[in-house]
Amino acid sequence: MYNFHNDGLIHPEEIVLKVIDLNKMTKFYDEVMGFKLLEVSADKVVFSLDGKNKFLTLRTESGFVPKSRGKTGLYHFAILLPSREDLGSFINHLVNVGYDRLGGSNHGVSEALYIQDPEDNGIEIYSDVDKDKWEYNDDHVKMVTEPLNYRQLMDLGKDKEFKGIPKDTILGHIHLHVDDLDKALKFYNTIGFNLVSTLAGSAYFISTGGYHHHIGMNVWNGRGAKAPGEKESGLDYYTLRVPKERMGKILEALDEAGYIYEKHLEGEVITKDPAGNTILMK
Repeated sequence: MYNFHNDGLIHPEEIVLKVIDLNKMTKFYDEVMGFKLLEVSADKVVFSLDGKNKFLTLRTESGFVPKSRGKTGLYHFAILLPSREDLGSFINHLVNVGYDRLGGSNHGVSEALYIQDPEDNGIEIYSDVDKDKWEYNDDHVKMVTEPLNYRQLMDLGKDKEFKGIPKDTILGHIHLHVDDLDKALKFYNTIGFNLVSTLAGSAYFISTGGYHHHIGMNVWNGRGAKAPGEKESGLDYYTLRVPKERMGKILEALDEAGYIYEKHLEGEVITKDPAGNTILMK
């Protein structure tokens, strides 16, 4: 069994979204996604996947507006389910609640379902194919986009009633819109990520520990795309889990490369990639 999200690897762990309609978004993530409510207040709702740890925070404030098109930011965040059976159960759940804005693909390394929340933030729900079945081109993981076998998955999950997101679900990866792939790659190389796959010169996939990707990035909103404004909805920031013994070397590398960051109490670090996506490292 391979574990690509352990404490020895750098990987995304939490996500925070700026939202306009907190009630509608809360209902979606509660009833459709089956996330577990941790905290509820007038301007913030926090969800968990395992019932204990923060995973998704929705926050709102006066003046938030929909993010305009053609900006950098979130393409989707991706939750990794424990098994194909869980993926099939989730698809059956979506059918049962009448959600019909979905798509899916078999990527060779994973089977993935794609949906949108009410404010058009992308979500991927996927399960991994066993690593022994992954194919490679030299040292790059081979990923494909082929039809998803919905019927097979739905049959596999038909006897597993969906009772909320499984507690062993994690944030598998995050996929970002960036303005320049090579500038973004240079930054993420600096903090320890390696390029593992590319797609037609328009998307890069990077990871630590040999995973098919912890972070995807694309220029599908346009090369040179601008970052959204502070009041635009969408991605506020995402969190990277960094092994404590590696943080010092990462900060040295950021200093040497001229990237700006803020070091906070308790060792947390806030920085931005070259496309303006905010990252909390802890």
